[in-house]
Amino acid sequence: MRLSERLPRETGRDYAFRTVKDNIIHLELAPGSQISENELAAELGLSRTPVREALIELSRVKIIETHPQRKSVVSLIDNELVEEARFMRDVLECAVVEQVCEKATLEDIERLMVNVRLQNFYLDNYYPENLMDLDNEFHDILFDIARKTQIRFLMQNLSIHFDRVRNMALSTVKNGKIVKDHEDLIQAIVKKDGATARELMKKHLNRYKIDEVALREQYPEYFK
Repeated sequence: MRLSERLPRETGRDYAFRTVKDNIIHLELAPGSQISENELAAELGLSRTPVREALIELSRVKIIETHPQRKSVVSLIDNELVEEARFMRDVLECAVVEQVCEKATLEDIERLMVNVRLQNFYLDNYYPENLMDLDNEFHDILFDIARKTQIRFLMQNLSIHFDRVRNMALSTVKNGKIVKDHEDLIQAIVKKDGATARELMKKHLNRYKIDEVALREQYPEYFK
């Protein structure tokens, strides 16, 4: 399992939540796999209580199935939940990118361009994990420019379902169109063309549908 350092002032529950969520998205905890509270607590250096609280919180967004007196299970991929998460991102991020076109400064645009240059580097050398992190960072920057960082924070839990599929797509299908989407978005932002930016974002967030057949062929046991 992937472990990161506990952040300053991060509670045990939040650390467990962040770690389990990260491992689910990156398939270290694959769909259908079991999670033992005792084993997870020992690995994280925590008591069972914060681990149990984290798993309950994850069960509320249906990414974990908890059962009394039994191990918890990572939920199989449910296309309805993936679509619900994509719909949420579609509504929010299309609106956000329009605001970015109005508010972005030259410094903001440079932040986006630096990010995309790194994406191209990791696309050429193909490190899907780095691409996933940079993709997330690109969208974080957009919310930051639009002054909507709290919305970004609140939407991240439901996005787990969508993010897991995004990660699978990057690992299975080398799709340079995702990086090209970001480059095109920057050009629309530079031109302050909100209508074009909105359409580009909609196309970008719908790309996972193109990969669904390939994903089912590669990971049939992961889907409901």
